[in-house]
Amino acid sequence: MLTALHKNARAQLLIGLLIGIGFGFFLQKGGVTSYDVIVGQLLLQDFTVVKLMLSAVIVGMIGFYFLKGKEMALIHCKNVTLGSVVIGGLIFGAGFAVLGYCPGTVAGAVGQGWLDALVGGVLGMVVGAGAFARLYPRLVGGILARGEFDIRTIPEVLRVNEWVVVAVFVVLMLAVLYLLEVLGL
Repeated sequence: MLTALHKNARAQLLIGLLIGIGFGFFLQKGGVTSYDVIVGQLLLQDFTVVKLMLSAVIVGMIGFYFLKGKEMALIHCKNVTLGSVVIGGLIFGAGFAVLGYCPGTVAGAVGQGWLDALVGGVLGMVVGAGAFARLYPRLVGGILARGEFDIRTIPEVLRVNEWVVVAVFVVLMLAVLYLLEVLGL
């Protein structure tokens, strides 16, 4: 089933489009396309973003490992470098701090008609991606290559069954969600 899908570029694009629309819908319904909610999260006053993301991670983690167990999904870990993580984090953080949106929430806000997201967000992403692409040949052999380290999953590092890790993380994340509700955050 998946082999045929891997060869069908149109089906992959359609699936990606539908998932993207669903993602934007749930971001909007969850309230995280609002500038005030994002800034409230950055100021540690509104934890709507944390609640939404923890819920998504719980569902995604269980779903992914279920599909992996049915041999319908594979883990593709790629080694990373400290340089690329730092540079990427700085670019992401700068855009987030200046605009108050991350790439996902900016797309949802554009869908809602927010002009600040369209002009600042989309234009910023296009200009930023273009600048990075232009500088990439100089960066790839320099700072982006510094501090390479192997990536392994937590179950691989701990040498335990992956469902044990999933269960522990789900319980911890549910505890955080419960605590946020009890504290009224």
